Amino acid sequence: MKPSILAGLGVEKPWLTLLRQGRRALGATRDAAIGVVYPPSCIACHAATGQAQALCPRCWSGIAFIERPLCERLGTPFPVDLGAGLLSPAAMADPPVFQRARAVCRFEGTARDLVHRLKYGDRLDLALTLGRMMVPAGAELLAQADLIVPIPLHRTRLWRRRFNQAAALADVVARLSRLPCSPFALERRKRTRQQVGLTRTQRAENLQGAFIVPRSRRPLVEGRAVLLVDDVLTTGATVNAAARALLRAGATRVDCLTFARVVTDG
Repeated sequence: MKPSILAGLGVEKPWLTLLRQGRRALGATRDAAIGVVYPPSCIACHAATGQAQALCPRCWSGIAFIERPLCERLGTPFPVDLGAGLLSPAAMADPPVFQRARAVCRFEGTARDLVHRLKYGDRLDLALTLGRMMVPAGAELLAQADLIVPIPLHRTRLWRRRFNQAAALADVVARLSRLPCSPFALERRKRTRQQVGLTRTQRAENLQGAFIVPRSRRPLVEGRAVLLVDDVLTTGATVNAAARALLRAGATRVDCLTFARVVTDG
C-alpha cells in the first residue's frame, strides 16, 4: 500500500513512530530542564505553582467569579436565584445593542491587577491564561458564534502600546474554540479620548461613530453571528458602538465576551 494510504488507515512506518516518540521525549526533557532553572510561578504574585501560566490558590481565591444566577442580557450576577431567563432592571431600562454579554469575573482585586499588567505592563503572556479562562465562561456564546472579532484600537494608540490586548485574548479564545477570528473586520476610525473617568453618557458620546466595518470587509460579517472580545466591560458603551457597526454591516447578532466586567451592586 502507498504511504498516504497507510497514514489514512492510522498505520505508520516503524522509523516514523520512533522519530515522533523521540521528539516527544526531547520535548519533555527540555520542559523539565526549564522547570528546574525557572520554576513555574503564579502569574499574579510569583509564588510557586505546580504548572506554568497558572494562579496560586491565594490569588485564585481573590478572583470574584461571575456565575449563575445572572442577567441574560448584561451578564451581571443576581444575589439570589429567581428563575431562568430573567433580566436585570438595567437591561430592561436601557437595553444594550449587543444581544448578550458574559465575563469571567468582576473587575476587582486580582482580576484588576492582571488586566492592568496585560494592558499597560507589556505582559502579553497573560493573554494565554486569561483567554483560557474566558472559554468556559463564554461557552454558550461560543456555541452560537460564527466569527470572533476583537475590539480594535486606533492606529495611534496601537503604535504606542505595540499590541492590542483584545486581539491577543481573541486569538486564544478562537484557537481553543476552533472558531475563525477576524482582527481586522472592525476598524476604529475615530481617535477617542480615554474612557477612564467619563460618565456613561460621556462614554457614549465619545464613541459615537468610532467604529466601522470597511466595505471591503463586509463579506466577513454579513449573515454571521459575531462574538466581540475585549478585556473589560465597564458601562458597555464601547461594545454597544462596535456592535452597532457590525449590525449595520449585516451581522445577524452580536454577543460580547470579556475577561472581567464592572459590577455595581445595588
